[in-house]
Amino acid sequence: MQTISETDLILNPDGSIYHLNLRPEDIANTIITVGDPDRVEVVSKYFDKVEKKVSKREFVTHTGYLGSTRITVISSGIGTDNVEILMNELDALVNVDLPTRTTKQEHTSLNIIRIGTSGSLQESIPVDSYVVSKRGIGFDALGHFYPTSISPFSEAIQAQMNLDFLSYTSSGSQKLYDLLFDDKNPLYFEGNTVTCPGFYAPQGRVLRYNPKQGNLLQKFNQFSFQGNVLTNLEMETAGYYLFGELLGHEVLSMSAIVASRMTHQFSKNPEKHTESLIQQVLEKITRL
Repeated sequence: MQTISETDLILNPDGSIYHLNLRPEDIANTIITVGDPDRVEVVSKYFDKVEKKVSKREFVTHTGYLGSTRITVISSGIGTDNVEILMNELDALVNVDLPTRTTKQEHTSLNIIRIGTSGSLQESIPVDSYVVSKRGIGFDALGHFYPTSISPFSEAIQAQMNLDFLSYTSSGSQKLYDLLFDDKNPLYFEGNTVTCPGFYAPQGRVLRYNPKQGNLLQKFNQFSFQGNVLTNLEMETAGYYLFGELLGHEVLSMSAIVASRMTHQFSKNPEKHTESLIQQVLEKITRL
């Protein structure tokens, strides 16, 4: 067993973990994550019972029951920096004995499903469709601080796009993919999802500047490797998948497509479209 120092694993005076303000008994083994704190209640309103509500900074948590299935929904805020905090602290809640700060001998694997919004990179993936990510390709710096390998996918991106930095690639949970991907629904698409470190220039948006990485959207759109294209872009998926692989959790990212970056269309009702995805996930999640 490994003992973790007080400054590496910080606890609040009530024994809860530092940022999330949660204790182990406050979370379920099945967790839905959302970016927007206001979206937590959009999920939990479908629960038959909510037994716990906790709020600290951007991390809002509701835990309750859908039928006999205990579920937690928690918000991360925007970006992989917040995902890094969320995933490390969720893992510590189940795999570290907090009072003694020692790692547990028996590993607990969580089921973590991210439900978010995204923009598509291919005209064939329309507004108001859904992307279920097989891979997360990180264009942020998080992968430089954790054990990651340079995959052939990332090498191909570097070769074709001629970027100033290397991406990292991680994969989602096949178990959750098999459960939640609806192969009979033509609005569901398998995804290779680009995770960006910002919303504007890192996603090819141009306001009052000339981006350093020119024609970024076109480079994303035109990339192809062994029959795989880049499907969509957002700001969290690669971080989730990195920690799923690193810490041994089942993690899947599902995105409601609210924008088509190639046709410049935006959803007429993104909130309704995203809530529809939430409902579809909740219909299947009790099978875990």
